[in-house]
Amino acid sequence: MATFTTTDGTELYFKDWGSGQPIVFSHGWPLSADAWDAQMLFFSTQGYRVVAHDRRGHGRSAQPYQGNDMDRYADDLAELIEHLDLHDAVLIGHSTGGGEVSHYIGRHGNARVAKVILVGAVPPIMLKSDSNPNGTPMEVFDGIRKGVLYNRSTFYQELTVPFYGFNREGVEDNKGFRDSFWLQGMTGSAHGQYECIREFSEVDYTEDLKAIAVPTLVVHGDDDQIVPIDASGRLSAEIINDAELLVYKGGGHGLAQLEAECFNADVLAFIQR
Repeated sequence: MATFTTTDGTELYFKDWGSGQPIVFSHGWPLSADAWDAQMLFFSTQGYRVVAHDRRGHGRSAQPYQGNDMDRYADDLAELIEHLDLHDAVLIGHSTGGGEVSHYIGRHGNARVAKVILVGAVPPIMLKSDSNPNGTPMEVFDGIRKGVLYNRSTFYQELTVPFYGFNREGVEDNKGFRDSFWLQGMTGSAHGQYECIREFSEVDYTEDLKAIAVPTLVVHGDDDQIVPIDASGRLSAEIINDAELLVYKGGGHGLAQLEAECFNADVLAFIQR
């Protein structure tokens, strides 16, 4: 398997398939690069080079005690892009990965980036406050912390239900998706995943969104039970200078997997413009 070592000595796992214009994928919490299998397989057959890494503390990457914060996640992504010498890259981030992509640009600029796609992404900020009344209350995130701390396996199994919308009428249960989610989650570090909760919930990405200076597609399901659209996708599309909002009617948080064929086609059309 392919790995590289960051400047702080952390070994990160990554996939690098195909050739052509690079598409770089950043996964959601608590998953790994495997969450992008349907996209990596599709785009690698369409003439693109596809790259995805397991975030530190997740998947097959190392599990350091330090550095489990968004500054370091963004720097890890920058070091991977530099390690592979990628240019004219399309960056695609789901959920926490959308924060990672945004913060990468906020810290490292747009020079190597052609386009950005944010999918069910956490920016600008998830946490509810007086200035963000549509956000998610802190007690929800404290509940996530408690689930990871005391019963991580069962918590991840149960999280798949709202993640994929299996509690919604007309959404067919998919045991394979649930099993894969659980396996990816349990492969990672309990400590790293616990610390990441703050990064996807309390970090304010507004200035990072303002720094994005390339065409951007914001994709969000209007029935996302994990990252509700009104406090995230709709706001991000307003903040980013050159952004288009694509709303999946009835779509949930895991729409890139549940609606992979449609999602892949929409992303391909945006990239090829």
